[in-house]
Amino acid sequence: MSSLSLAQTAPPKRRASMFSLLNAGSLPAILVIVGVLAFWQGGVTLFDMPTYLLPAPSDILKEFAASPEFYLRNMLFTLGTTLAGFFGSLVVGVVLAVAIVSSRVLDRVLFTLLSAVHSVPKVALAPLLVIYLGTGFTQKVVIAVMIAVFTIVIDTVVGLRSVDPEIINMAHAKQAGRLKIMTKIRFPHALPNLFGALKAATSFTLIGAIVGEFVAGEQGLGYVILTAQGAFDTTRAFVAVLMLALMGTAFFYLLVFIEQKSIPWHASVRAKHGHA
Repeated sequence: MSSLSLAQTAPPKRRASMFSLLNAGSLPAILVIVGVLAFWQGGVTLFDMPTYLLPAPSDILKEFAASPEFYLRNMLFTLGTTLAGFFGSLVVGVVLAVAIVSSRVLDRVLFTLLSAVHSVPKVALAPLLVIYLGTGFTQKVVIAVMIAVFTIVIDTVVGLRSVDPEIINMAHAKQAGRLKIMTKIRFPHALPNLFGALKAATSFTLIGAIVGEFVAGEQGLGYVILTAQGAFDTTRAFVAVLMLALMGTAFFYLLVFIEQKSIPWHASVRAKHGHA
């Protein structure tokens, strides 16, 4: 058989893209969401529930369509705060994790400090941050970092320390320095743990941004919710809440896509694609 006929009979290669995440496995989730919205709309209509108590999905859509620029502008502000908090917690978390693994003294000192800061509710610290940092962008980013960084540190430390000692001994036998062992052995081994922590951090940084906007905000979806509460405008609050849900979900699946591209060799990623 000629190479041309082989090329014609061979199945086309699947192009890996972010849209491959929306495969047949997503159909049950989509059906559930559609069913919930239909049940929600039908229940509100059937029982003639007042809008201030529970608005129907159609009312929420109308509210958004009435002033999309207002909601999108506030969404972009919250998104910017969330992304800044996410990348800030990633950098700070990885640096602290490397320091903890590299030094026994730093291990005890940093873990003690992190545990103490993490145990304090961030809502209690937010007013203090307003005094020190003001009511602007920085205060909200710092709150987001403080909420998310502990998870990143813990999971990254576990990954960095989970390398087989035999591999470390072999690297030492080949005269590999501490920096090379960290970058070539420990850090690649910790990537699955790091991605697991980052998935959780997507929610934590979003929560931190909203907390900052609740405490001292003049824009953002958290500020929209706060002002809607004061005006008893339930529909406007629901628009902001649903936008937060969509934003968090999109952020999460973007990270899943990056994980699949970064560590395709890991068992957790291969299992999603049906490989042994």
